[in-house]
Amino acid sequence: MTAQTLAGYLGGRQTLGRDIRSELDLEAAIRIGLPVKAAESVVKTGALRAPELHELVIPRRTLAHRKSSGGQLSSAQSDRLARVVRVVASAEEAIGDGAKAARWLRKPNRALQGHRPLDLLASDVGARLVEQELGRIEHGLGA
Repeated sequence: MTAQTLAGYLGGRQTLGRDIRSELDLEAAIRIGLPVKAAESVVKTGALRAPELHELVIPRRTLAHRKSSGGQLSSAQSDRLARVVRVVASAEEAIGDGAKAARWLRKPNRALQGHRPLDLLASDVGARLVEQELGRIEHGLGA
């Protein structure tokens, strides 16, 4: 997964207002706060549904407030958004089909003790568990 791929999910240069060519570019953008439009782009493209965005990244009312007062997410919200998008993109890459990856993320998973992978993305530790399972899928060791 490249920084450019993640930037594409976040709306690309047009939305981010800058080129993302490396992980350091992405880290700098996250640190100063991604534009609200990046969160909207993730929903618009279908990577996340609006209720999922509100649960995992930023509450609906907070998003509305951010949009009305300058249009920037906080660095913590930006980091959560990038984490969720990274895992969604990894799922699409590992599974090879966007629709199948979306179903996998939203279905209880035995390897994750019955948790839905998407629900685990609320924390960094949970995201790493999901990424480990995706690694097993990529290597033909999981389902």
